[in-house]
Amino acid sequence: MAIEKDLIISLLKLTSNGAVTHEAVKLEARLPSMLCKELLQKLQRSNLLYLRGDMVEIDASNRLKLAVRVAELGADVERVSNFLSWQEFEGIAAIALERNGYTVAKNVRFKHDEKRWEIDVVGCRNPFVVCIDCKHWRHGMHPSTLSKMAESQSKRVEAFADTLPSAPINIECRKWPRAKLVPIILSLLPAAHKFYDTLPIVHVLQLQDFINQLPAYVGSLKHFSVRLSHL
Repeated sequence: MAIEKDLIISLLKLTSNGAVTHEAVKLEARLPSMLCKELLQKLQRSNLLYLRGDMVEIDASNRLKLAVRVAELGADVERVSNFLSWQEFEGIAAIALERNGYTVAKNVRFKHDEKRWEIDVVGCRNPFVVCIDCKHWRHGMHPSTLSKMAESQSKRVEAFADTLPSAPINIECRKWPRAKLVPIILSLLPAAHKFYDTLPIVHVLQLQDFINQLPAYVGSLKHFSVRLSHL
């Protein structure tokens, strides 16, 4: 529905810094007042936003859900991604992990073989260390691009596994006798393939299910087992 698509894009554009007025949304989306109100109420009934008087409020989780929804309606994904900050995208990953009992560190930086590396989000729940690379996605992404992303994440997490026993990093898993590091790529939209060489490519709205099922399936996923020699 083109009208709903225009409205959601306007909401994402206007709410990056907090609540916005109905009037501002109406003007940005170029919609009649009554139609704009009806569409906002529809989104509120779907628990995607909150209407407080003449203000529209959208939290970070719902901004991401709206971004997925409008992309599914046919909006340009790269344009939609521009309205989401990396902090929002990473924040959703952190929330999902924390709700499942993981301790979380974001933007984990380390050095390995004279090279500097960074992992967007690291979640620790003994014995699992989930290492997430957050990607703003595009429709029709070429398989070769996907393979490069997956290979880069695999190398990144392998380097982290090699470094972890001796790295001066304040992270929960360093207190454990051993750990299993699981690299994943988190995407804004579903990918054509859910795995690349057993490395999971997880749609952001499926992250919760992935975390829940990880203990049962980790053996079939790419992972790196680490013995922490300092213990």
